[in-house]
Amino acid sequence: MRSAPLVSVIVPNYNYAPTLRLCLAALDAQTHRPLEVIVVDDGSTDDSVAVAESFDVRVLRTPVNSGPSVARNIGAAAARGEVLMFVDSDVALAPDAVATAVAILEREPGVGAVCGNYDTVPLIRGGLVKDYRNLYRHWWFRIAEGSITGFLSTAILAVPARVWAEVGPWNPKLTQSEGADVGQRLTDRYEVRMTSTVIGRHDDDATLRIALSKVFTRTRVHIPFFLDRRRVVGVVTSAESGTGLASWLAAATAPLPLLAGPAWAALPLLLLVLWLVSDARMYRFVRATRGLPYTLAYAALHLLVSLTIGVGVAVGLVQWLVSRRFRRLYEETAAAA
Repeated sequence: MRSAPLVSVIVPNYNYAPTLRLCLAALDAQTHRPLEVIVVDDGSTDDSVAVAESFDVRVLRTPVNSGPSVARNIGAAAARGEVLMFVDSDVALAPDAVATAVAILEREPGVGAVCGNYDTVPLIRGGLVKDYRNLYRHWWFRIAEGSITGFLSTAILAVPARVWAEVGPWNPKLTQSEGADVGQRLTDRYEVRMTSTVIGRHDDDATLRIALSKVFTRTRVHIPFFLDRRRVVGVVTSAESGTGLASWLAAATAPLPLLAGPAWAALPLLLLVLWLVSDARMYRFVRATRGLPYTLAYAALHLLVSLTIGVGVAVGLVQWLVSRRFRRLYEETAAAA
């Protein structure tokens, strides 16, 4: 009988000492053995290194703060395992997460990577914004379960070392959209599986300013990826784009009652209703999970996020038109990798 494969868990970290402790404790409790844990500290100024060194793990450091892609690449280069598992330092895996990911990879050789989901409950409770971000991503990953293309969840990702030798490394200049780049290389050769059977609790953004800033930046920097890969038709015709369009048009037509009379209030209201109905399944799930009052607050936050995505798309398109360097963002980083 074949012995269980060595799994190298690579944990990039930058100033996440409180969650790093929870992340490493969860890895220490994994049912799969043998397990090699490699923490790559990316120039933290808090006590992250001391936290990591208090566990039985290997601790590496980047020369200077360089971003998660560089940290992950350093960890992957040092790993000895047959399976590499990338786990962000703000994620605490369920005890069977590594074992379940390994079982999928061993059972289905055509699967080149397994992406895990977030639990519905944040790792550290901290208010409505954090809870919304966590619950929304859980839902989005949940409805995407099965074979995925066009995106990659980088926070919980298991890849056989032989596959990573083909598709790696992470592009060192990408800090907000590295998953799309690696995801395409993976799906060009293998099936990538999203599953909630591999799950962890995640500590998400605690403030609205940080959350919206990340949404805006990640949307903007994905524009050249989609345009360069000729995926515009797929993106434009997706359900997500239709939902976003309804919210953007609702905001754009909101001033009409002031400009053309009260009767015009019907148009933005109708568009807002269409926006809500388009995500009816999600809101039913949120209501069943958290109740009606929470769902109303969740919907308000989701509207702000949808509008922010629209701004990110607009700014990204303008930047793509005027900046040759921006248009070549993924081409340049692919060469650098």
